[in-house]
Amino acid sequence: MIRIFKHYISGTYFTLFWVEFGVYFASMKYGHDARFLDSSSWYEDDYVILSSIIFATVITLVNIGIGLYRRIINWEDYNILSRVSVSFAFATISLMIVYYAIPEFTIARSVLLYALGFSLVGMLVVRFLFYRYIKHNNLHKKILIIGTGVKAENIISHNDEYVHKNYKVCACLAIEGAPVLINSIPVIKDYDQLLVKVKELEIDEIVIAIDDRRSRLPMDELLECKVYGVTVVDLVTFYEREQAFIDLDNIYPSWFIFSDGFTGGDLRSIEKRLIDIASSIMLLAVSWPFMMTVAIAILLESKFKGPIIYRQIRVGEYDNNFEVLKFRSMRTDAEMHGAQMAKKDDDRITKVGAVIRKFRLDELPQIWNVLRGDMSFVGPRPERPQFVDQFAKTIPFYRKRHRVKPGITGWAQLCYPYGEDEYDAIQKLKYDLYYVKNYSIFLDLTIIIHTVEVILWGKGAR
Repeated sequence: MIRIFKHYISGTYFTLFWVEFGVYFASMKYGHDARFLDSSSWYEDDYVILSSIIFATVITLVNIGIGLYRRIINWEDYNILSRVSVSFAFATISLMIVYYAIPEFTIARSVLLYALGFSLVGMLVVRFLFYRYIKHNNLHKKILIIGTGVKAENIISHNDEYVHKNYKVCACLAIEGAPVLINSIPVIKDYDQLLVKVKELEIDEIVIAIDDRRSRLPMDELLECKVYGVTVVDLVTFYEREQAFIDLDNIYPSWFIFSDGFTGGDLRSIEKRLIDIASSIMLLAVSWPFMMTVAIAILLESKFKGPIIYRQIRVGEYDNNFEVLKFRSMRTDAEMHGAQMAKKDDDRITKVGAVIRKFRLDELPQIWNVLRGDMSFVGPRPERPQFVDQFAKTIPFYRKRHRVKPGITGWAQLCYPYGEDEYDAIQKLKYDLYYVKNYSIFLDLTIIIHTVEVILWGKGAR
C-alpha cells in the first residue's frame, strides 16, 4: 500500500496506472509514425510529444472515473469489457472536446484512430498480463491473525470477494478459552509456536482480531515477532488501510483524539471553500441546460401541478440544520404518513423521478447549496433530523460525521450502495468516518473523478 495525503492507494494498481499511461503515450507516438510511414509528417517532434501526453492523460483520467484502477471492487461489479468499452467511448468524446476547445492541440483524425487502436490493443494485453501476474503469492502480503472467531472470519471473507487480493491469510492463532470458528486456514494452538510459524510461513504482518477484548494476548510472543521484523497492527488500522473504512466495533472515544487524523484548520477550510465556489460557478454554467430539461419534464409529467424543486430540512456541519434543494422525484403525497427512507422499487417515485435519480440529476439544484455554503461538493450525505436523532441513539459515534460539511457526493456513496435501514446507516458511517479522518484535497478529487462510475453504473441510485 502507498499512502498519499493520508489516503491509501494500492501499490499494484498504482504501478498498473503508470504502465498503462506509458502504453497510451506510446500509442499516440507510434500512431503518428504509422500514419506518416510513407510520407512527411505535418507535426514537429515537440508537438507529437505534447499530443501524446494529452492523449495519455485524458484516457487515464477517464479510466479512473470508470473504476478501472479502484482496488476495492468485487467480481460482481467488475466487467472488464463493458468498462473498457465505456472508457474508450468517453475518452474519444473527451479528446474531441479538448481538440475543439483548444485548436492548438488538434491532431489529425487518422492519427487519432491509429492511437486509439494501438491503445485498446495495448491495454487489453497489459490487463491480461496484469490479472495473471497478481495471482502470484509473492505479490500478496502474508498475514497471521491473532484470533479464530467472528472477526477473524470477517478478515478472510472480506478478502475473498475482491478482484485483487492484497493479502493472504496464512494462519490463525487460537486464544486460550476462545471458540475456534476457522476451518479453512491452519490454526496454531500453542503460543510458543508463534514465532516458529511466523518464520516458517514468512509472515509479513500480524493482525489482532480477538472477539473479546478481555482475552489475554500472548504479549511476550508478539514482542518477539515484532523484534524479528514483523509488523503488528490492530483491526482498526488494518481495515482502514485494506478496506478504506473505520471499523466501528473496535474504536472508543479517546481513539478520535489520539489517531493520526481528524485534523483541520483555517487554511484547509479556505482551500475547500474556494474550490467549492469556483466549481459551483463552472458547474452552473455547464449544467443549466440539463436543469431546464429536468424542470420541463417534471412540469409535463405533473401536468403543471406541484413544485419542481423539493425543499427538505437536513442536518449539516456541527449539527446545524439547513434546507437542501432537489428536483422533485416523488409524488406530492409521498410523505403523507410521515418521513420515510427511499426503498428499492419505491412506488412513490415518478417516472421522471426514476430517470433523474438514476443519473443523479435530481441533485443538481444542490449546486446552489454548495455556492451558498450549506454544503460542499464532497462530504458525507446530509440526513434528515428525524433519522439522525434515531440513528444517534443506537449507532455509536454517528454524529461524528457532522464534523465536516455534507456533500453532494462522498466516499460512502462511492463504496457502498444506497441505504434504507439502520444496518446500511452503520455501514455508510464506516466510510464517512474514514473521509472525516483522512480528508484532503487529493481525496476530494479522487471521489469526484470516481463519481462518474457511480452515475454510469447506477450504484446507490434509488
